[in-house]
Amino acid sequence: MKKFYFLITLAIVFSVMNANSQKPIFLSEDSVLVSNSLHPGLTVTIPEVDFNKTLKNWIKEQGNGTKSKVVTDNGEMSIFGAIRKDISPNPINIYSTLQNEDTLQFLMVCIELKKEQYVEPSSGDIQMTAARNFLKDFAKSQYIDFIKDEVAAQEKILRELNNELNGLQRNESKTKKGARSNKNVIRDEQDKLIVKNNELNQLSTEIINQNNLLISMEAGPGREAKAAQIKELDKRKGKLQKEIQSAENKISKSRSKIDQADRALPRNEDDQQQMNARIEEQEAVVRKYMDKLNTVRNY
Repeated sequence: MKKFYFLITLAIVFSVMNANSQKPIFLSEDSVLVSNSLHPGLTVTIPEVDFNKTLKNWIKEQGNGTKSKVVTDNGEMSIFGAIRKDISPNPINIYSTLQNEDTLQFLMVCIELKKEQYVEPSSGDIQMTAARNFLKDFAKSQYIDFIKDEVAAQEKILRELNNELNGLQRNESKTKKGARSNKNVIRDEQDKLIVKNNELNQLSTEIINQNNLLISMEAGPGREAKAAQIKELDKRKGKLQKEIQSAENKISKSRSKIDQADRALPRNEDDQQQMNARIEEQEAVVRKYMDKLNTVRNY
């Protein structure tokens, strides 16, 4: 009946607490069932942790410092000859059960100092305090490791958000750099166009003049040489026209890229503002979990 009321009280406590806040670790003196018999013992609660991981760690903890092995029978664990110098200078027997209650684990432990003599108030304050500290420290370490994983998960989200922001900032820098480069291209090509258009005008006038001379010339080597000269001038004109067209295409393409940049930069700025807001929110979440971790460390 005592255990029943203890569980009900804890259920009420945990139901009203925020899911992300730290939960208390309760430690109580209780009767523990060992092989169908009740013996004096202790019960400690371990909030939020994974049952299987906690069970594995508890089995390992009991066997530390001894060659004895934990034996499990129908969920009840026992180890004979466990070494816990803080509790007793002699080997002890530990009987325990780990009970899974969803987001709360109940570790019920009975410590036998020698045959039919258990750690209980009558065994002395030193041994009882040592036993309580043993269980509390184990529960605390399990809870801390769990919260560390929570912190790591939230920090990973924060890193990913910062990486996204860095990507946006790199894109912004790249876009601005590209826009500056395209403006330089436009300026350079416009300067070239002035020169090439002047050259084209002069060449066109020269071709007209040479054609007029060709018309007035009689057939012969002189006329043939003049025709060849005009042909070369036409080639130069065609090449010049292609160069002018190429320069105009470069200008048009660069202007198009600048227009794209002008549209992209405001969107990028909005995305950065939104990302900064998300980062601030996530930083608050990380701080909350870090506060949770520090609070449990001080239990």
